[in-house]
Amino acid sequence: MDTVAVDRFEASRGRLASLAYRLLGSAADAEDAVQDTFLRWQAADREHVEVPEAWLTKVATNLCLDRLRSAQARHERTAGAWLPEPLLQGDPMLGPADTFEQRESVSLAVLTLMERLAPVERAVYVLREAFSYSHAEIAGILDITESASQQHAHRARTRVAAERRRGAEADPVSARRVVEEFLAAATSGRTDRLVALLTEDVTMVSDGAGLAKRLLRYTTRERVASLVRAGFKPTEAKRRLAGGSPAMHIALVNGSPAVLAVVDGRVAGAVAFEVSDGKVASLCGIAAADRLGRLDEAWRQHEPDAPVIEAW
Repeated sequence: MDTVAVDRFEASRGRLASLAYRLLGSAADAEDAVQDTFLRWQAADREHVEVPEAWLTKVATNLCLDRLRSAQARHERTAGAWLPEPLLQGDPMLGPADTFEQRESVSLAVLTLMERLAPVERAVYVLREAFSYSHAEIAGILDITESASQQHAHRARTRVAAERRRGAEADPVSARRVVEEFLAAATSGRTDRLVALLTEDVTMVSDGAGLAKRLLRYTTRERVASLVRAGFKPTEAKRRLAGGSPAMHIALVNGSPAVLAVVDGRVAGAVAFEVSDGKVASLCGIAAADRLGRLDEAWRQHEPDAPVIEAW
């Protein structure tokens, strides 16, 4: 392959990776999809490709759709055992974040909700909300009609909005302050204060410290507060599971504040929060090692703030 062709692909690599991550919810799968797109580009009759960016977007999107359909056919992502892979703020795979829609499309809450969409609905939603493609362009990418694209987008937005039921976007400083107060209440045993810091329709999803075969889902403020209090209560068994006594840091993960449990510089677990109107609207706990690899690698390469808890 000539240098010009390689350079054209590399100019689109970051955007393709961000697109693939939103579609697949997995950085590793997104990288594989981008590499497969490169192989297709390498084998293509490039002299007949009028707009390389559009061609690459079409190929990458449809490769991701093939992966989603294959995973669903094998029941890998519909059995309730799957969570998106969290990414540390600044990861280029998070992609465009200029608008509220772009930031929301990469949040762990929305990535999890998008699992309930049909693959083509998910693709239309991502292409429209995160990358601002027109319905005419989406129709060309997915080989559907423009009207079908509009219908898929409407259904996807309606389903996501129905599940979200949240207020205005919280600014990072205010959201962090809420999480700090929440963590202080959780580690002090103040269950009543925890309840007060949760929205009426709070939801919580967890992989059970990486041990559960199916995701654990909880609702109601009292139930979530009770589980959080129990989860944040330190015990020797939990320390053994984590590999030591973790330091607790607050960082931005997929655009939202998260508490990271860090043992000897290694991220052993993460709890991501979504804050709405000064309260916690959702929590997502992830401790499975295969979901934390990229987050852990990024954490080791940056200078973290001082922990909010030195040794848990």
